[in-house]
Amino acid sequence: MPSNDARILIQSAVPTAAVGAVAVAVGGAVEGGQGVIGAVIGALLVILLMGTGLYVMQWIARSIPHLFQAMGLMMYMTQILLIFVFIALFKDTTLFHPKVFALSLLVSTLTWVAAQARATMKAKTFYVDPEPTPAGNAAGKKDSAERSS
Repeated sequence: MPSNDARILIQSAVPTAAVGAVAVAVGGAVEGGQGVIGAVIGALLVILLMGTGLYVMQWIARSIPHLFQAMGLMMYMTQILLIFVFIALFKDTTLFHPKVFALSLLVSTLTWVAAQARATMKAKTFYVDPEPTPAGNAAGKKDSAERSS
């Protein structure tokens, strides 16, 4: 993973983990052990799904850039679908508190999206890869253009 991509991943994951830690503390204070487990699962699910999605999108951007936008939409749909499947599988569980899980999931997702947007805007990513020209070659082209006029 290039350093710029890793930087965006870290700048998204760290705030999300911090918000997840706050959610764990609040969930523990409000609902006890089940609240803690629900908040941990919600925050970890977001970090896992969004981190994997970011990694896959960076790979797609390098490998098949003409499909980047379509694959981005497909990635978000897949992430939402996986969250719905997780919720459907654990809707009647007594392992964790569902409301704390849902709030942790929502707050962690909003934090990830905001942090990723901020990190992407602050990254100085080229839209076009510049082609390096040797200094002597550029001067030679300029001289030959002036002579032919």
